[in-house]
Amino acid sequence: MRIPLLLASAVFALQSAPASAWGPTGHRVTGEIAERNLDADTKAKIAGILGPESIAEASNWPDFMRSDESSFWQDESPNYHYVTIPEGMTYAEVGPPPQGDAITALAKYTATVKDANASLAARQEALRFVIHIIEDLHQPLHVGNGRDLGGNTVKVNFMDEPTNLHSVWDEDIINAELLSYSEWADWLNRRITAEDHIAWAAAKPAQWLAESVAIRDGLYPAPSEDPSSSELPDLSYDYVYAHKPQIDLRLQQGGIRLAAYLNNLFAE
Repeated sequence: MRIPLLLASAVFALQSAPASAWGPTGHRVTGEIAERNLDADTKAKIAGILGPESIAEASNWPDFMRSDESSFWQDESPNYHYVTIPEGMTYAEVGPPPQGDAITALAKYTATVKDANASLAARQEALRFVIHIIEDLHQPLHVGNGRDLGGNTVKVNFMDEPTNLHSVWDEDIINAELLSYSEWADWLNRRITAEDHIAWAAAKPAQWLAESVAIRDGLYPAPSEDPSSSELPDLSYDYVYAHKPQIDLRLQQGGIRLAAYLNNLFAE
């Protein structure tokens, strides 16, 4: 059963947060992997919409535009970067909130990309959102539990610098590698096997969400043994060692799935 509509709305409201999934580098890595795995016909059709703009470049546009002061970008679009699934539940049980979420936005913008009667500007916006949303859904903390704004209220230190858990996953671990997005995409893409392509491309959004939930719940630092302590959890090299393989995997999966989604979309 779905949880009541008002409860779903309240849960989603708790999840809304200003951070962007993966940060610029992570989004570009996923977009670059996707571009390298597009069909030639898909590349041509995307170029007909975006012109010289690459998938990697388009990846960050919905985050960049959130600085626009218009009501759409300030009030409506932030809902399109997240999904809330409380622990022990599935998206089918929760359902989308009234204001929409990443899943409803993906369906809406996919329809616009396919609409030959839509304006070029509308199809450009829609395609950039499709790209960005699929990448967002592979960042585990963008499938939030409804309690801590996707980890934004979980204060931690990363390499002795104060931050929060969401930022650690969006950018801190990725930026600590000191790699360009094209270097990282090249390393990751070369390690994707033919079997990976088949398995990952077959997955549907419900599986992407379930995978993010399964990873998400293991990302939180252990609580302090001293409840009265005000010291922040210190995430350092051991945390990176434990979780960087998960980041690599989600960037790879996001890239292959984005390519598969776009190939299917433009083949229709």
